[in-house]
Amino acid sequence: MLDLFADTPPWQEPLAPGAVILRRRALADMDSLMAGIRDVSAQSPFRRMITPGGYTMSVAMTNCGNVGWTTDRHGYLYAGIDPQTQKPWPDMPEVFLVLAQVCALEAGYVDFRPDACLVNRYAPGAKLSLHQDKDEQTLSAPIVSVSLGLPAVFQFGGLKRNDPLQRVLLEHGDVVVWGGESRLFYHGIQPLKEGQHPVTGAFRYNLTFRHT
Repeated sequence: MLDLFADTPPWQEPLAPGAVILRRRALADMDSLMAGIRDVSAQSPFRRMITPGGYTMSVAMTNCGNVGWTTDRHGYLYAGIDPQTQKPWPDMPEVFLVLAQVCALEAGYVDFRPDACLVNRYAPGAKLSLHQDKDEQTLSAPIVSVSLGLPAVFQFGGLKRNDPLQRVLLEHGDVVVWGGESRLFYHGIQPLKEGQHPVTGAFRYNLTFRHT
């Protein structure tokens, strides 16, 4: 377990061309990040979205920012209004925005301006199947993904679904940034194992920042 090195300062691990893991990078902002999640979910509650094919996703989700990622009978889309509350998505907390921009810069991506943050909550057994992030109008900006709470196995492949996968353990405070050559690489999360984390309890949270 990487937590054996929890007192080690943040460090970088190359993942693929254009992709890097910033280990422990979010730890310093943890209290503010968790407060932001509580504030966002109080305004737009977590929900398990239903895919266009009628499948209920195992991960509970909400959003903040100018637009939020959601689904309807026609497919996946970004919308300015939360379909559950019929109100605009909550504003993106300042600590979210600053962390995303700083991490993008440290990974080599300048002037990252995320306008959407998807907030995922994983309970034991929840997973995210292999997919590409391709609903954005522009693919020039990177993806910034922050892991909080229980550890999870992150799968990172290639441009084809059947390309070989890397499987890496992501733990509390880790940040993954990918773009450029790897922007459309397939990725996912294996089913979350049961556990208890001192900050998040029985859950894992993930913040995914995008410029749509």
